[in-house]
Formats: sequence, C-alpha cells, structure tokens
Amino acid sequence: MAELPVPELPAALSHCSGRFTISTLLGMEEGRWGHCAAAEGTGCDSTHLSGSTLCSRTFGYNTVDVVPAYEHYANSKGVDEAGKGRPSLAELHSILKPDPSQPRTPVSDRQQSNGLPEAGPEEAAGEPGRAPVPEPVRFGWVKGVMIRCMLNIWGVILYLRLPWITAQAGIALTWLIILMSVTVTTITGLSISAISTNGKVKSGGTYFLISRSLGPELGGSIGLIFAFANAVAVAMHTVGFAETVRDLLQEHNSLIVDPTNDIRIIGVVTVTVLLGISLAGMEWEAKAQILFFLVIMVSFINYLVGTVIPATAEKQAKGFFSYQAKIFAQNFVPNWRGPEGSFFGLFSIFFPSATGILAGANISGDLKDPAVAIPKGTLMAIFWTTMSYLVLSATIGACVVRDASGSLNDSVALGSPGCEGLACGFGWNFTTCIQQQSCRYGLSNYYQSMSMVSGFGPLITAGIFGATLSSALACLVSAPKVFQCLCRDQLYPLIGFFGKGYGRNGEPIRGYVLTYIIAVGFILIAELNAIAPIISNFFLCSYALINFSCFHASITNSPGWRPSFQYYSKWAALFGATVSVVIMFLLTWWAALIALGIVIFLLGYVLYKKPDVNWGSSMQASSYNMALSYSVGLSEVDEHVKNYRQGPQCLVLTGPPNFRPALVDFVGTFTKNLSLMLCGNVLIGPRKQKMPESQLMADGHTKWLVKRKIKAFYADVVAEDLRSGVQMLIQAAGLGKMRPNILVLGYKRNWQTASPQSLEDYVGILHDAFDFKYGMCLMRMKEGLNVSRVMQAHADPTALGSEQQARTIFQNEQGKKTIDIYWLFDDGGLTLLIPYLLGRKKRWGKCKIRVFVGGQINRMDEERKATSKPPPLAPFPGTVCFSCSIKRFDSLIAPFRLNDGFKDEAAVSELRQGCPWKISDEEVEKNRAKSLRQVRLNEILLDYSRDAALIAITLPIGRKGRCPSSLYMAWLETLSQDLRPPVVLTRGNQENVLTFYCQ
Repeated sequence: MAELPVPELPAALSHCSGRFTISTLLGMEEGRWGHCAAAEGTGCDSTHLSGSTLCSRTFGYNTVDVVPAYEHYANSKGVDEAGKGRPSLAELHSILKPDPSQPRTPVSDRQQSNGLPEAGPEEAAGEPGRAPVPEPVRFGWVKGVMIRCMLNIWGVILYLRLPWITAQAGIALTWLIILMSVTVTTITGLSISAISTNGKVKSGGTYFLISRSLGPELGGSIGLIFAFANAVAVAMHTVGFAETVRDLLQEHNSLIVDPTNDIRIIGVVTVTVLLGISLAGMEWEAKAQILFFLVIMVSFINYLVGTVIPATAEKQAKGFFSYQAKIFAQNFVPNWRGPEGSFFGLFSIFFPSATGILAGANISGDLKDPAVAIPKGTLMAIFWTTMSYLVLSATIGACVVRDASGSLNDSVALGSPGCEGLACGFGWNFTTCIQQQSCRYGLSNYYQSMSMVSGFGPLITAGIFGATLSSALACLVSAPKVFQCLCRDQLYPLIGFFGKGYGRNGEPIRGYVLTYIIAVGFILIAELNAIAPIISNFFLCSYALINFSCFHASITNSPGWRPSFQYYSKWAALFGATVSVVIMFLLTWWAALIALGIVIFLLGYVLYKKPDVNWGSSMQASSYNMALSYSVGLSEVDEHVKNYRQGPQCLVLTGPPNFRPALVDFVGTFTKNLSLMLCGNVLIGPRKQKMPESQLMADGHTKWLVKRKIKAFYADVVAEDLRSGVQMLIQAAGLGKMRPNILVLGYKRNWQTASPQSLEDYVGILHDAFDFKYGMCLMRMKEGLNVSRVMQAHADPTALGSEQQARTIFQNEQGKKTIDIYWLFDDGGLTLLIPYLLGRKKRWGKCKIRVFVGGQINRMDEERKATSKPPPLAPFPGTVCFSCSIKRFDSLIAPFRLNDGFKDEAAVSELRQGCPWKISDEEVEKNRAKSLRQVRLNEILLDYSRDAALIAITLPIGRKGRCPSSLYMAWLETLSQDLRPPVVLTRGNQENVLTFYCQ
C-alpha cells in the first residue's frame, strides 16, 4: 500500500513516547490538496448526516471522518461506547437523515489541531460566567516520588536500629539483610513501574494501579492490607520519634511520667500534630517533606564527618575509636544476643525500613505524569537509600565496638594485665561491664550510636526527627488516599462513608481521622521492636500480591496488560512473590498464616459478591483465556456415553427469558454446574429494524439471568420468520464440543386458534431438530409458560436486571411427591436421564422416582433386571382401550379434516394444495391406532400420576411428510390434556445417553 508523502517535520512537532513516535501532518488541508477542495463541493462525502455531526476538513476535503485524537481513547468503560467527537459507524456507513431533536455538536478544537491534546481535564477552564476552578497541586518525579520515597525509606530503623542490627548480625549478614530486603522491594518496584505504565493513572495510588490493571479481586485485598500497613507504619515511625525524645528527657532527668508512658504521651501528641499538617493539604505536606529531606541530608554529612574526626576520651569511653581494621574484623561476624538475636528476627525488624517504595505511587493522583514519575522516582529512591544503608552499616561497624561502659575511669595503659576484649588494645578496659552484661554503650547496647559518632550530636537528633516524622507523615498521607479510592469503589460493605473527599484535591479527611485512630492504638504499645514485625508481614504480603498479580497478568496474555516499562520481567515478578511468601513464614509462621488468611477472605468475598465494576482486568482476561483453552481442548476429547458431551446441552427457545421463567427454571435446575444452557430468542422482522433492539436488549436479558442465578447464555438472531430463526440457532449455537444437543421449547397452547402457517412452522421446528440430530424436550404446564401479558418491565430494556422476579413451581421445595417417568420407547435414554438429573437437586431430592415402561407382560421381569435398580418399575397394560374419550379426539381434528371421502392420493394433493396441515380421511384411518394410543395413555396418566410433582413421557414422533402438523398436535394435546403437574415430553436422538457399564 502506498504511503502518503510526509514532509520533514521540525523536532517540536514530533512527540515520542516509549516505542512510538507521533508526528503531525501539517499543511495538508490548505497545502497540497487545497486546490481540490472547491471541486469536491461543500458536502460531507455527499451524505445526509445526522444532526449531531458536522463536517471537518481533513486531508483537503470535507468528511465526517476525524483524524486520531488522544481524548477519543480516554474512555475505559466499554467497547460499545463511541469516543467523544468520533462519528459512529452508522454515521459513516449508512445514509442518515438529519435528526432535529439532537443539537449540532462541532468537532472539537483538538481535532483541528491534528488530534493531539492541548490540555488535560484537570487543566480545563471553568464554564463561562463562573470563576475559574483553581488547579490542583501536581508534583514531578523528584519532589513527588523520589524524595517522598527516600524519606519514607529513611525512617526510624535507619538511625535507631541499623547500628544495633550491625552489632547483632555483623557487617556481612547485615549487608545480606539489606540486600535481601532491597531485592524484594526492587522487584516490587519494577512491577509497580510496569503497572504505572499500563495506562492512564488517576488517584488511588497502589490500589488504583492494581485494581484497574489486574482486577478488583486482587486490587481490593492489596488496597485494604496496604492501607492498614501504612496506618500501623505511622505508629512505628512516631514511636521511634517519641523514643528519641524520651532518651533526651532521660539524659536530662526530665521524664514526664516514666520511660514507657512518656513514649505514649509524646507519640499521641506528635501524631496529632502530623494529622493537622496532613489536613492542611498536599501543598503544605510537600513543603514539610522538603524541609525534612534537607535536615536528613545534613545529618548524614554530619555523621560521615564525625567518623573521620579523632575520637575524644568521652567518645572512646562509649566505644568509638574512629576507623580501625580490628574493629571492622570483629564486627564483620555476628554476635547474637537477646530474644531477637537471630537472622530472621533482625530481618523482621529491619524490613519495614525498606518498605517506603510505594510512597510516591500512593499519591499518583497528585503527580504531573505518573507513568514517568513512578518508575523513575521509585527506582532512583531504592538505589540511593540502599547505598546509604550499606555505607552506614559498614562505617559504623568499623568505628564502634559492641560493648562499652561509658565511664572515663575505665581507661588503662596499653598491655595492662586482666584486660579482656578488643578495647584493651586502644587503652580501655570494659571487661567488668561485659562480664556482668551491664554495658550501657557500644553498638549492641546504645541505640543512639550514630548521634554519639557524629561531629555534632544535635544534628543527628534532628535527622532522627526528620526521618521519623517524614516517614510518619508520608504513611499518614498514603493510607487515607488508598483507602478513599477503595471506599469509592464499594468493593466491601460498611466503608463507603470514608470515600468522601474535600477541597480541590478531594482530600480524604474521614480517612485521615480513621488512620489517626489506628495509629494511636498501636502507639500505645510503645515498643518499636514489637510493632516492626507486624508491619513486615503485612508489607511482605502486599508485595507478594503485587508481584503475583503482575505475573498472573503476564502469563494469561491479558489484552489489558500492555506495560511500556521495558525492564519488567514476569519471572522476576514470580521470584519476588515467592521470596516474599517464604520470608513471611521464616519470620513468623503464625503471623504469615493470619495475613494470608485475611487475603484469602478478602479475595473470596469479592469473588463471591462480584461487584458491579468493569475495569478490563487480567482476571477477566484469565477467565476468557482459560475458557478458550478448555474449549479448544475439548475438541481433542472423544465423546463417551457416560459424559453425553458433559451432560445434556440445551438450546432453550425462551424468547425473552423473562417471558417464560418456568421454562428457564426447569432447564436451569438440571443443567446448573453440569452442562450448557443457552436461551435462544428469534426477533422476527426486518434486520434494520430489529438489530438495534437486539443490541439494546441483550445485556438486560443476561442481567436478568444472572439475578435469577441461572447459569446460562443468551443469544438472539434476527429472521424473517420463527422457523428460519430457529434453524439459524440450531446450526450456529455453541462453540466446538460445547454445542447444544437438545432443543427445549414450550408447548403451543393456542395451536387450534393460531394461524395455520404458525402451526406448520411449530411442528416444522420439531422436524428440523430431529434432522440436525438434536434431542427434543417439550414442556407443558396447565397455567401456561408465557407470562409476558402480565409483565410491563419488558417495555424498558434497562429494567430487565432489576425487575421483580416471577416465582415458578421449579423454585419451590417439592416435598415427598413423585417424579413419574413414562419411558414408552427406547430413545437412547434421554426420557430417563433428564428427570434423574432433576431428582438429584436439593429441591427435588425427596421425590420418589417411578418409571413406567410399556411392553409385554411376559417380558416384565426381564426388563426390571435390565434397568437400573434405584427407580422401582411400575408396569402398565400394553393394550389400548376404546372409550368415549375418542370422541374428544375426533372433535380436535374435525376443523382440520379434508373430508375427502378416501379419494386417491393425487386428488388429495390437489385438495390440500397450499394447506399442508389438512388431514385426509386416509391419514386419519392409517394413524388410528397411534391416535387411540394417545387417548389411552392420557387415561393412564390421569389414573397414576394425578398428584405427581412432574410427569416425563416419551414424545411421540410424527413421520415427516406423512403426518400433518394438525394431527400431530392433536396427539400431543390428547396425551397431555387435563394434567395438573408439569408435563415434559422428551425424545432422544436414538443414540445412547445411558449405560450400566463402568467403561
């Protein structure tokens, strides 16, 4: 295909995004093809247009078509909804008359500027006459993501526990703890980066990213757990801050109450102040974060300078001797102490310090370009914080011994006798406190070792304040924003109250208050080492779910999973998920079980409730792919009589399903969770007239079936008449081996008064089913099946899913009645199979199944043995009795008789020309015995089965071309008349559907 010549464009006119470069074609309208415009006229392709569309000038001529525009693809609700500004297919394809009822909407200005967006919805001006809406605060990748993540990662653990962890685990294992934590967070960061580049990102942070990409099932559980973990993290960082303040008060003998209660008091006051900052808005919160970042950077520089300054006597008494190879060598190996003295015990305490990687993603709605900011800012934050952790653990492990007394009196001369330990080589004897385990200083005993090492201690204290408060503030902001988005989606009950937003940014004030209450509850624990492991399990659980969700979306080839982030790997995501789960159990197995139990409960709740959301998630794609895979796999499976193609596959001619609820309930009862049920509807009339009705009604009928808890599909066709429509359904319905093999329809009650052609079509449908080797199931109820006359809701197709459901006999408990089966002829066993499947259901489980078999008296014992044991056999006489009921049958066929006086076949054909439903005298006589059989069978049914819950009887077959449709309907009428229970006339296709062999 020839390409349009495109002139060389300035760089400013090309927009590059990932693998795609968008170049704008300029000057086409007035340039190259401009001279052709007048010749082509002023019309739009010479087409009559609807009133809602205007012509635009594209590529030099007037056309309804528009060039690609960014805003046309902002709609994510459904594939059937046309993009704003784009003409519909009918406007392009059909000749339409103007619609004066619709206002004429001009093509958007963005289209005239080559379809590229000029301003997002957030930047649009207000309506005329109103004050312009103030623009919300938006952040770039540095201020919005990297700094925020770094501050959240640099928390209380960095200053108050990393030196202590280095003393316990040694430098080598501390680095291993750091690298293991970073491995999990880096892989999770890659997964989050992939999710953030999978489409346009709105507010809601991690929850929004995951739920819109991977589905409400996974997104809901991750969002709830992550919001709770962040709320608890607020408490952890606040307790770290309060612990530092308590230590300062203790040094100056100024405790408020006692060490534990002081932490609680300071913590509650602190989190209250942080709540006030959060309520002030994102702009103030961002300014506070910048201030905290600067303070932390200054404290780092202060610490590194302090490590190279020669140690004073006071610092040496506390165990600091500047860089010493011997100290590094001793601290390189572990020295476990106390109840937390194990590798995974320390890992559980350290891991929360690496969990701030989602702080930027959690404010996705406040970022200028989340798809760029989240990957770049998150990964840069992980890199720099990892470097800081490694450097800090190595430097402090090379400068400070594990135990020191802090007493200046413990200085000794080098080589003094009785001195044990590494400090003896530096002129200090800490032997006494080491032996008595009373040392107050050193890496193993003094949490404020960084402050002691630094050049100016108060700066480290300021850094601790900055790190703890910034992390607490970030978590205090993240948790409500994630929870707010979750509440607005109403995936879980009783939380919608917290979804309301306030102000131009929609601040979740109610969520802030809830987070504050949770944080205060955990602050009252007042023990940092107890709070940290709780957070570790929940964060690890969240990361496992995030990574597994991305892996799941990748392996299912979800159409909605197309991340542009090039460094994402599904196998890395799987590895991250596996490692996270393994570490959870290695930390605290019972806490891991609780966390996973909560996840499974939340996931199961959403799967059970099936919230009314449609986000094109990977779970939906997975369901489709699995169904497709299994359907294709069935094509390779040979059929077996025991499976009968996995059960009776029914095509049910319901028309609109809500018109015949009893027929739907009957088939739905025995096909539920077992086999295929497809509700077919034939729309009779011109295709142009009926196609819009078909598209409008289909979703409503499906919703009606879902609300009625019927597991069935709905399909309709447009045809000129009923019979041709049913032929279409019979031939085209199904997929592969999942195709109907039984046609189910209702009995035509008005056959005597209906038009002869409709009678002929009805019986013709039965013949067509047999021609296509379908089984047949015809249902008759005394009160009829069609309830459309008493229904009004069908006039409004949107009300189908919400209308009041009509109740039928098949929804009731049947009690201890009987299911009577009249297995008159060997049809392959379908007459027996369907009632048997019905009897296995709970509502019919108490019914006794009785099987009546026709035959000779002397063969009755043999036939009892041949049939299965559970249903008892009750024989009925094989001879037909003549009775006065014959007169009733004769009166049925009288209006349809030719009364030809037994003329020859040619004369009968001439009389019946154009009236194939007419019955000749010869046909009456030839079928006399069969007619009398129906009369006699009806008498038997009235005698034996008057009080049955259901009567199933083998459907008699009228030979095609030999039995007029009116005579055949008279047989069915006679056979099933005057019976109170539902009557199901069944006929198999003469192929086995039952066997008593096990193979």
